[in-house]
Amino acid sequence: MECKETEKLIRKFIDDELDYGESIEFMEHIHECENCREELAIQFLVTEGMANLEQGSVFDLQGELNERLNNMERKIRINENLRYLSYVAEFFAIILIIIFLVLVFVK
Repeated sequence: MECKETEKLIRKFIDDELDYGESIEFMEHIHECENCREELAIQFLVTEGMANLEQGSVFDLQGELNERLNNMERKIRINENLRYLSYVAEFFAIILIIIFLVLVFVK
């Protein structure tokens, strides 16, 4: 993913609107590109900082950004694990169907 594409997705990241494919590419690029990490931090701090100031709440924006990035990585890992489990389940379902067909047609 190029920097321009990543920068376009920053707003969607902040609003928690990235789909699974976008999340993976976004996180890979953010880990590799210091400029995009800085741009993400700036946009996040401005957006969330303004929202928190309007609410009058106390906040740790850098900690909140780190937490959101960690949550995104956790979502990606969970999705990958679920995908793997679905492949395993499909494999066993196929094996069971084959066993069933063998048992039915062997008689």
